Amino acid sequence: MNLVPLIKEHFLYSFGLSLNEYNAVGGNVANAYSWDTKYLGIKGGLAYSFFPMGGDNPDHNLDFLVHAGILGESIIYGKQKIDGINYDLVHQKEFSGIVLEASIGFEVKYRVPSFGFLSIGYNFGQTTNISKSTEEKLSFITHQLQLGVHFPIN
Repeated sequence: MNLVPLIKEHFLYSFGLSLNEYNAVGGNVANAYSWDTKYLGIKGGLAYSFFPMGGDNPDHNLDFLVHAGILGESIIYGKQKIDGINYDLVHQKEFSGIVLEASIGFEVKYRVPSFGFLSIGYNFGQTTNISKSTEEKLSFITHQLQLGVHFPIN
């Protein structure tokens, strides 16, 4: 995702495509099971930059950002394995449809002169399926560690 200045240089918006995997392995003494899924989506968000690079002080190289976003996605691949038997999840009501994820997080960006930026960040998100009304509700809680290399395109 790319951050673009909004009204003032402290406020930014972002948008992009995402490919997420929500996978799990579990079981007990009698049963073993696993999920392998891929979701494709579109994400948008807002960020606040504490020390925007450029402007009054173009010499500093470090910035701290907080951001919030919303992601809409849908399953494109899904397999569930229970005791060696595979099941397709793409058409299962609990997994299919539109899934929304609200997220919050922070990021630290370091400017590398004549190169671009390096970044590290953390996001917390929670999903909910908004298009299915089944008795069983599927929700994911995610913790994402993000490492980034950013190149200016001019």
